[in-house]
Amino acid sequence: MSKGIFARLRLSSLRLRLVVVFALVALTAAVSASGIAYWLNREAVLTRTQDGALNDFRQEMQNRAATLPLRPTEDDLRRTAEQMAGGSAANYQVLLLGERAVGKPIVGASDPDDFTLADVPRSLRDAVDTERQVTEANPYPYHLFWQRTERDGVPYLVGGTRIDGGGPAGYMFKSLAAEKADLNSLAWSLGIATALAVAGSVLLAQVAATTVLRPVHRLGEAAKQLGEGKLDTRLRVTGADELADLTRTFNSAAESLQKKVADMSAREESSRRFVADMSHELRTPLTALTAVTEVLEDEQDSLDPMIAPAVALVVSETHRLNNLVENLMEVTRFDAGTARLVLDDVDIADQITACIDARAWLDAVDLDAERGIVAPLDPRRLDVILANLIGNALKHGGSPVRVSVRTDDDELVIAVRDHGPGIPEEVLPHVFDRFYKASASRPRSDGSGLGLSIAMENALIHGGSITAANSVGEDGKVDGAVFVLRLPLDASGITREVQTRSSQGEVEEA
Repeated sequence: MSKGIFARLRLSSLRLRLVVVFALVALTAAVSASGIAYWLNREAVLTRTQDGALNDFRQEMQNRAATLPLRPTEDDLRRTAEQMAGGSAANYQVLLLGERAVGKPIVGASDPDDFTLADVPRSLRDAVDTERQVTEANPYPYHLFWQRTERDGVPYLVGGTRIDGGGPAGYMFKSLAAEKADLNSLAWSLGIATALAVAGSVLLAQVAATTVLRPVHRLGEAAKQLGEGKLDTRLRVTGADELADLTRTFNSAAESLQKKVADMSAREESSRRFVADMSHELRTPLTALTAVTEVLEDEQDSLDPMIAPAVALVVSETHRLNNLVENLMEVTRFDAGTARLVLDDVDIADQITACIDARAWLDAVDLDAERGIVAPLDPRRLDVILANLIGNALKHGGSPVRVSVRTDDDELVIAVRDHGPGIPEEVLPHVFDRFYKASASRPRSDGSGLGLSIAMENALIHGGSITAANSVGEDGKVDGAVFVLRLPLDASGITREVQTRSSQGEVEEA
């Protein structure tokens, strides 16, 4: 069996089970057939040899031993034993046991060196010497008995009987070595046949497993392609068996899945287009509203005190609506996959300082950052991330907010920590969800509900991430929230399509 087959057996449990089942079935069948064949042949060979030898011995006892006198001499017994052994075609030795006087046994053997009275089992001698009552069912007082024995690892057949009406007892001793050799040869042949049957079953199992598993493998590859987004994957249906039915079911499921995904994509695209169009259409009236609110804001001090709160509310809500529209348009770009990076080598300390300075947060933020830490980032998107994280910390945790910068292997790590009440444990998994509100009793807030979500998207497009957690003080109590931004220091880790700024200030598409 080739190395490739063994490799497939190791790698495919289903193939291995098929091979093992085939092999076990073949082994069971072969061993059973071989065992039955061996047992039948063994009984046939031994019975044929045994019957031939015993019948010949009985005939010799009747023809020769029965002619001996009632009190034979030792020479008479030996001579008759030799004649019986020599005249037999069954090739056995003979031992005759008589009495020269009452209670004085004598023995005559055809070959005393090969067969003696000690080779006759005592149980056999007792059975031969036992006289039975003569009846209609039993016309003879003495019977022929036999027994198989073994001497020095060689099997023998020992038989014995006594002359009816008085006379010597006779025993025959026949070697079964030739029969044993024949049976051993048969056992080897059956063993080889069993091994060949098992080997053949393994090869057949390989063929059967390949036949069965090839369609299964194709189904697995097709399912993998479906998982990779190739929804037009289909399989060719051949045959009319269960695997063909499975293939048809797969094709039907793939077609249904493709249709549902297409419908969902169409609805998602329609929704995304609606949000984008709505945001775009809102910009025109918002521009006009913003201009009006700026005028109202400049004239707010000279307005009637009864009107001033309403004007302040209009100005605040207009700014909030303007931020919401801008955030919606940004989210739409991320969802549509059109967001792009414009990378530049950014000094992190300078960028953070510029962010908090532009928003007048210098007195409320404690910056711990060494100058000279430079990373390839999109300055605008980094500013969006920092503004959302620091602004969120100031809003919910209060000042001072601590911003620390460090490098960890190939990552830039920016931690924003406040000293507020922290984030509830049930809220932590949802802080980056869009429009998530920690309390249903406060459905309205000053923010758009998209700030942290946009910050996460901007981190992801850089190949980074943001995590949120609570800081625990020495007393074991929560001492504010900590947002940790991780960005790669190597621009090669960014997998999305980006734009890079050349040293001359031109923008080239990567």
